[in-house]
Amino acid sequence: MQTKNHYLFIDFLKVFAAFIIILHHLSSYGQMAQDARELLPGVMGCLFEYGRYAVQIFLVMGGYLAAQSLMRANAVDKPRNTLKLIINRYLRLFAPYVVALVFTIACAWVARFWVSDEFVGESETLKQFLAHLFFLQGVLGLDSISAGVWYVAIDWQLYAALTIMLATFPGYRSLIWMATILIVASLLYFNRLTQYENYFFYFIGSYGLGVLVHLAKDHADPAIKKLSQVLLALIGVIVLISSFQDLWIRNILAYVVAIALVLWGSRAYKDEKHHKMHNLVFSILWGSRRSYCAFLLHFSFILIANTIYIASGLSLLNNGLIAIGFMLATMMASWFTANYLYRYVEVPARHFKL
Repeated sequence: MQTKNHYLFIDFLKVFAAFIIILHHLSSYGQMAQDARELLPGVMGCLFEYGRYAVQIFLVMGGYLAAQSLMRANAVDKPRNTLKLIINRYLRLFAPYVVALVFTIACAWVARFWVSDEFVGESETLKQFLAHLFFLQGVLGLDSISAGVWYVAIDWQLYAALTIMLATFPGYRSLIWMATILIVASLLYFNRLTQYENYFFYFIGSYGLGVLVHLAKDHADPAIKKLSQVLLALIGVIVLISSFQDLWIRNILAYVVAIALVLWGSRAYKDEKHHKMHNLVFSILWGSRRSYCAFLLHFSFILIANTIYIASGLSLLNNGLIAIGFMLATMMASWFTANYLYRYVEVPARHFKL
């Protein structure tokens, strides 16, 4: 473990958002979800209906952290570096992503012998797999192999868009105005139309809020910082006014997360090899590092758990407590396996870059 600064609130948000997304999918897919809903209809219904909004947390944090890494290091100091940065981002996402895809395909193949639910899907095709390798499955209109992998494709699109914008507008003032235009257009128009949900401009409203938060908090130039703060406040007014006409929960949540990052995003703590952390803090750090891998793997274990639940005949008992027990086991298995995917795939793969 390298000694470096970590941000406790950001690490907590990563773990929290990953848990909520996994719970949302557990409440959405398979016989386990149906049986658990009969025992806890309110809780399961809430997770099913509102759990997906946790993606907004990932989006805002993604914009904040991407801006932090690109701007603080002046990574886009020359336009020729743009393509290298975009490819390196792809390579960083790719290794655990492709391992999780192959694992999901294997789990789905087994599940099809016992589970007839629609969420298992048809057998994967070579075209479908290749499209996933290049994050093009949504753009090409192909079915997703695993729940949640669409976010990896969108994250890469958003990172690429931010990198290109930084190369195009090296003066931050122009970048801020362009980002604000895109944010408002996304929040008020694009993210309300499902035909755009496979493209970055559907999500850039939330992602761009994270970028503005970094500029408003951490930029060295007081004029740039002040302009970002004013525009961030203006966007809040726009979100509030638009909510009177059409209450759009995802926009409100994204803005709340942005303000929370302004207030608490810079709270740092040291991560040292022999440092005696509080157990809770250490758990947050441990989960934060493995949240991406857990996010990638959890659907595979939902497939496995539903297969065991049905093949063993437990589903015939229609017992909600047993279903919830399987769901908790699925959650634990996702994080346990994520630890190994992180240690033996994600970390070593960071060395593969241009």
